[in-house]
Amino acid sequence: MNNIIFNILRFLFLLVAQVAICQHISLFGYMTPALFLLALFLLPLELPLSLQYIIGFATGFVVDAFAHTLGVSSFACSLTMFIRPHIARMLNGSNNVKFENIDRPIPGVKDFRWVFLYTLILSSIYQITAILLETMTFRNFGHTLLVIFGNTFFTVFVILCIEYIFHPRVKTES
Repeated sequence: MNNIIFNILRFLFLLVAQVAICQHISLFGYMTPALFLLALFLLPLELPLSLQYIIGFATGFVVDAFAHTLGVSSFACSLTMFIRPHIARMLNGSNNVKFENIDRPIPGVKDFRWVFLYTLILSSIYQITAILLETMTFRNFGHTLLVIFGNTFFTVFVILCIEYIFHPRVKTES
C-alpha cells in the first residue's frame, strides 16, 4: 500500500512539475523536456496493459489540457505505453509474455546501458510522434528533426539525472 501511495505522489509531482515548470522551458529556443515521461517509464511492468494504456492516455490528456495541444500528447503517450512492454522485452532479451521475472526499470536494479536505452528509445518514440503530429508538415523538415533530437536528448538527460539522484546504484558484492 505504501508503494502505491508513493507512486501516485511521484506521478502527481512530476505531472505538476511538467505543467508548471517544464512547459515554460525553451532551451536554445526549441528544447523542452518532457519530464512527465519519467512517471510513465517508472510504472511497474507488471501492471495490466489496459491500466498502463489508461494511465498513459490520462497523463497525455492532462498535459494536452494545459499545453493546448489538442490530443497530441494523449496519442503520443498512448503509443509510448503501447510500445513500452516490447522495448522492455527486447532490452531483456526475453520473449516472455509475463513480466514476473523482469526487474523494475530503475538504476540500481538495471545497469546504466539498459536504463539509458530504455529511456532513449521511449523518449524518441514520444518526441517523434508528438512533434510530427504537432507540425503536420514536412516543410522545414531539418528544423523539425533538430527539434525532435533536441527535445529527446534534453528529456533523456533530465530523466537520467533525476533517476540517478533518487535511485543510486545498489552496490553488488564481488
